[in-house]
Amino acid sequence: MLREIFIASNNKGKIEEFRAFFSAKDIAVRSLQDLPEEIDVVEDGETFEANAEKKAVEIGRKFHIAVLADDSGLEVDALNGEPGIYSARYAGEEKNDEANNKKLLQKLAGKDNRTARFVCALAVYDPERGIKTVRGTVEGEIGETAHGTNGFGYDPLFYVTEKDCFMAELNREEKNKVSHRARALHELDAEWQKWSS
Repeated sequence: MLREIFIASNNKGKIEEFRAFFSAKDIAVRSLQDLPEEIDVVEDGETFEANAEKKAVEIGRKFHIAVLADDSGLEVDALNGEPGIYSARYAGEEKNDEANNKKLLQKLAGKDNRTARFVCALAVYDPERGIKTVRGTVEGEIGETAHGTNGFGYDPLFYVTEKDCFMAELNREEKNKVSHRARALHELDAEWQKWSS
């Protein structure tokens, strides 16, 4: 029985979203924050899927455990898909949310088309069963100013069309129903049921 999953992330926001999902399935979550050593997988893939798969496989093989890795970000149509796989470090390697949002607004200044989507690729690796990768997306637009105090990353700028509000205005329960990460997790749900039986 799979009763523990390792999340290949140091991002507190992501880890909490994963923990909320898996707690309902009685699956405990550990992450890179629980390790005594710092693990840094170089994300040099050209797609979200490639980066997620690399993180899951490298860590899974190193520790001989089941690993779930995510690579996610924002694609803005008027910017030809930017920031894309560089979403976390759009404004620099220090991965600063405020700086990233500021750069995004600057690049969109004067543009009428502000349609965008959040994308999440999830790769789950198990030493005995191999790897499975899925994708989840949520469509929206980039606002001209920040709204809301929940969430992280680009959430304050991302207007969720179907909810008629910004991502950072949703509480955790609401976000966990509509976010790109939630949708990718539900894509994996059938696979988890098979692996956990």
